Amino acid sequence: MAGLAVIITTYNWPAALETVLAAYLSQQRPPDELIIADDGSTEETRVLIDVFRKHAPFPVKHVWHPDQGFRAGAIRNRAIQNSEADYIVFTDGDCIPTPWFLQQHHRLAERRWFLSGNRILLSEKFSQEIQQQKIPIQSWNWRQWYQARQRKQINRLLPLFKIPFGPWYRHRLAKQWAGAKTCNLSVWKDDLLAVNGFDEDYTGWGMEDSDLVLRLIRKGVHHKDARFAAPVFHVWHPENSRDQLEENQRRLQQLIETDRIQARVGIEQASSE
Repeated sequence: MAGLAVIITTYNWPAALETVLAAYLSQQRPPDELIIADDGSTEETRVLIDVFRKHAPFPVKHVWHPDQGFRAGAIRNRAIQNSEADYIVFTDGDCIPTPWFLQQHHRLAERRWFLSGNRILLSEKFSQEIQQQKIPIQSWNWRQWYQARQRKQINRLLPLFKIPFGPWYRHRLAKQWAGAKTCNLSVWKDDLLAVNGFDEDYTGWGMEDSDLVLRLIRKGVHHKDARFAAPVFHVWHPENSRDQLEENQRRLQQLIETDRIQARVGIEQASSE
């Protein structure tokens, strides 16, 4: 592997993003580049990223477009275009990585497969404490996590176990597209380009990640399970608006009923504009 990039999607939540970025400074396998895919945040986020860039021992890029509503697919496509790595790990600005997160994505990376991991949910109060007090939860030991589970600050412990499952387990979901989420997903850049990246027709919350992985599977890039290997901690926040969900579900259903592999509006279309 010539290089590994992390693409972190964010929108106007610098307190959570600061917590997430701090955890990437203690990765057992640091990224070769870190790209913040910014869906139209204000100046406060830019200042935070500039400060972080000065301390990070790896290149940090800030890819931004104007705020025109929820356009996660579009800003991820811009980040893909700006990446110089050949393997990309996608996550969000509210997902704190464990110290072994990138190391495990790197270890499990396999040609013609994408990786999908899971997450541990943090409670509302605990999420606020982490941000306000800058608690480095990614450095906690098992005793601290067990105590957090007892206090119901986290919803489960099981994903923290690193279990060395073989191909029989990792490959069992090969053609299953449902359930894979871009808060914890990694894929080869050339496979992303082969399906024209994310479909930018999706606006608002929901379904753009399902659209991507379904097209990847149709292209012969199968689903590899990264559970019990590479979890993230999800910071609590109010539920995103579902205003566009019905329309996005309709778009996904249209894809399911065809054999289309390419995004209708993706990286190629943006490049030609």
